[in-house]
Amino acid sequence: GPLLRAIRSLYNRCKSLVRIEGAESVLCPRLNGHGAVTRYYSSDSKDDLHVRYLDGEDSGIVVVGINRPKAKNAINKNLVKMMFEAVEDIKKNKKVRSVILCSLVPGIFCAGADLKERAKMHQSEVGPFVSKARALITELGNLPVPTIAAIDGAALGGGLEMALACDIRISSNTAKMGLVETKLAIIPGAGGTQRLPRVIGVSLAKELIFAARVVDGTQAQQMGLVSHSVEQNNSGDAAYLRALELAREINPQGPIAIRMAKLAINQGIEVDLSTGLAIEEACYSQVIPTKDRLEGLSAFKEKRQPQYKGE
Repeated sequence: GPLLRAIRSLYNRCKSLVRIEGAESVLCPRLNGHGAVTRYYSSDSKDDLHVRYLDGEDSGIVVVGINRPKAKNAINKNLVKMMFEAVEDIKKNKKVRSVILCSLVPGIFCAGADLKERAKMHQSEVGPFVSKARALITELGNLPVPTIAAIDGAALGGGLEMALACDIRISSNTAKMGLVETKLAIIPGAGGTQRLPRVIGVSLAKELIFAARVVDGTQAQQMGLVSHSVEQNNSGDAAYLRALELAREINPQGPIAIRMAKLAINQGIEVDLSTGLAIEEACYSQVIPTKDRLEGLSAFKEKRQPQYKGE
């Protein structure tokens, strides 16, 4: 029946995730001391996004940094294009273990849509652009590896929708967050009406969206919008540094297991428990024949740290 077909489809998706072919890592600028983000200021559209594949002990961590200081990191056509390319590269690269989405501009995560660009669009262009932004955020949410949004400043409208598509959100206590679209007589159009209720509950999400309310990092943690709210530091990257700590916790674990766990959770949360358990079984079956599973057992027996290769 339909359930069996759905499980078979998921089983095939599990297999395809495990067998993703590795891609060459993109050459990216190094981070400065202990993983802190280097700030960039440029009017060149090629600098709107910086993607860094970390190396050494942090190999496997990818940092995606938004860098549009003059536009408060607002989402325009070029940024959407560059982020699509970055997400595609990450998706193809078997060596990636986790992704941190952050800002390279102090005090701002992302102020939402670029309203200056939007004002110049013909009415017929608005719908397709919003659809493209929605598709981008969906692709971000569908990345097979853990994604962490490091919110060190204002995340409003589409900026918060991007963060909501990530698996985990970490903010500074001074960061400001809100879906404020109703102030402009529109509604969240890149997943906000769907993801926010799933994260914080229907009634509270309605309150925030109806009132276009903005909350700070401390309030966001209290309502479950972010997992951690950390005190901001002098360099303005406290949430990023906490996100890096978390990525370093994830890094040593079995990469195929992490991918399967994410898939099982994401698919299972949308269905009844019985179907969810069948999804878990389908995902579990993919880790049984891996070399990493045998390495984990050997390391436990020999009382050493396992060395997982994603095989």
